[in-house]
Amino acid sequence: GQLDLRCAPVLRVALHSGSRLPLVVLPDDAQLLAVPPPLDPIADVTAAVSEAFRYPLDGEPLRDVVPRAGRATVVVQPPALPFPGVEDDPRRDALATVLDELGGAGLARDRVTILVAGGLGQRPGRRDLEGLLRPDRARAFRGEVVVHDCEADDLRTLALDDRVVRVHPALVDTDLVVTVGAAETVLHGGPAALVDACAAGVIRSARAVSLLEPTGAPAWQLATGIEAQLHRSLPVLGLSLVLDRPRTVGIHRGYPWDAEARRAVARSPLRRLQNALPDALRRRLLEGVARQLNVLAAFAGPSSVAHAEALVRATAVRRVIVGGPFDTLVVPLPWGLNPITAAATGLGHALRLWRNRPALAEGGTVVLLHPFTRVMGHSSQAPYRTLFAALRDGPPRRLGGFEAAAARDRRAVAAYRSGAAPHPRRPFADWDACAAMLERAGSVIVAGCRDAGAARALGFVPSHNVSTALAMARGLAGHERTGVLVGPPYPTVVVGG
Repeated sequence: GQLDLRCAPVLRVALHSGSRLPLVVLPDDAQLLAVPPPLDPIADVTAAVSEAFRYPLDGEPLRDVVPRAGRATVVVQPPALPFPGVEDDPRRDALATVLDELGGAGLARDRVTILVAGGLGQRPGRRDLEGLLRPDRARAFRGEVVVHDCEADDLRTLALDDRVVRVHPALVDTDLVVTVGAAETVLHGGPAALVDACAAGVIRSARAVSLLEPTGAPAWQLATGIEAQLHRSLPVLGLSLVLDRPRTVGIHRGYPWDAEARRAVARSPLRRLQNALPDALRRRLLEGVARQLNVLAAFAGPSSVAHAEALVRATAVRRVIVGGPFDTLVVPLPWGLNPITAAATGLGHALRLWRNRPALAEGGTVVLLHPFTRVMGHSSQAPYRTLFAALRDGPPRRLGGFEAAAARDRRAVAAYRSGAAPHPRRPFADWDACAAMLERAGSVIVAGCRDAGAARALGFVPSHNVSTALAMARGLAGHERTGVLVGPPYPTVVVGG
């Protein structure tokens, strides 16, 4: 799970810039940070999940705590990570196995509730819910599927040691809670699913500087606090999978981790043809690329215990080890993003996948490779207009007033509750995720920017291409080392061994 990148010169690499794959010329001394090669996956996910519950990391096996005459709530999060997604997600098989384990322990099939906890994101529709299980398993399911509404009036009060939170009734009116997911980050999987089943203000308070280090993260303390409080009255178990990164299995097989595949993509005439197509066609092509997602391990036990162990394992198999932080980091960003979500993907996600210390040196430069096209017109993007308008005249020091006003917008809240748009607090949460890296970075340059006004509204510097952006970064004081993330999918960066 480790790549030695110290002697790997980089010249011309095809990197994502929205829906394009431009050929980027990089300095000879740049270090390419790509996900490691794939590992051998688990052949039988069903058997691995059953064994994990039979021999948990801590506590009793699932069959010993199942309330045969009671109810059980299975909490899942929409599969937002890893990115890009895959059509055949192995989490469906894991969820089906959990349902089988509950039934095998004597729980009636109609006494199970699947709670979909999506946090502040757009509430999943019928088609998304049908994808939770394979068609044959979905038809056989006799329980109830409910989608969490963080603005619902019937949320229940739960008293923690230091605060009071409101949670979905299915977490309280039950005899067993089981979280099912993958160990992606501190905010995704394990007890984080319980946070995403709370009221909007509670979800909004879940923060973390590093997405891979639970210790000291307010989001982790909140999640484990909710788990501990629920555990006082009922068992709270969890299943956490260790997933490999999504792997392309079609024409670009091996990209981006394989050097030969990167060279093949750079030489491919299809790449040049794709770049010449209209944006809508390019996006359809990229979304239709065949990808595979494999399970490497499965852990069960108390939700936080299973997730912490799986997160350590997942970090180890996806990691790139570097000797120290970089003065400049280039982050290619994928398609389907507006300027705010693009910033959140680069600064709030890709650059927070670190352990030990951040991969960017204090005062360093971040180069985001994305067109930054301003697409915030239709309903699902409408909440982002409010934040963009607040930032347009220069980023204000405090956005709390704007966020409070957005949260009181009845039309925006109604759009969220109907599944037409994310919660009006979501854009502010996305922007807040960038805060730690914005404080650390000396400047953020948007390479390939097609909307300079959008970049400047966020406090970024627009640039025509990566070469110009790197020249600007090289002119800044203290520039020495350049790192280039090849993604998505993005690697986890372990700084200092």
